[in-house]
Amino acid sequence: MDNAKNLNNKVIDELCAQFKIQHRNSTPYRPQMNGAVEAANKNIKKIIRKMTVNCKDWHEMLLYALLAYRTSIRTLTGATQYSLVYGMEAVLPIEVEIPSMRILAEAELEEA
Repeated sequence: MDNAKNLNNKVIDELCAQFKIQHRNSTPYRPQMNGAVEAANKNIKKIIRKMTVNCKDWHEMLLYALLAYRTSIRTLTGATQYSLVYGMEAVLPIEVEIPSMRILAEAELEEA
C-alpha cells in the first residue's frame, strides 16, 4: 500500500490484525516503483466504469472486472496474466455452459 494517511491508522491496523493481513507500505521516495500497479488499477477502474450503472454498485462488479482483466491477452507478452501465473488458460464461466473448442479438445484428451 502507499503511505496515505487513510491507509495508515488505528482502524486499518485493527482490521489487518483481525484478518491476519500483513500490512506493508511502499517506499514513498520511489513512487515510480508503483507504476505497474497504478497502471493496472487504472485499467481495472476503466473496466468497472463500463460495467456499472452508477458509482454505488462498483463493488458488485469488481470480481467480474478482475476476471476480465486477468484473462485478457496482453499485447506485450501475447498471453493472459492467468496463464502466466497458472500455466494454463482459465475456464471462463460461459465455457461451462457452452463448451469452447479448447474445452471439448481437453475433454477428448482426458477420455483417451
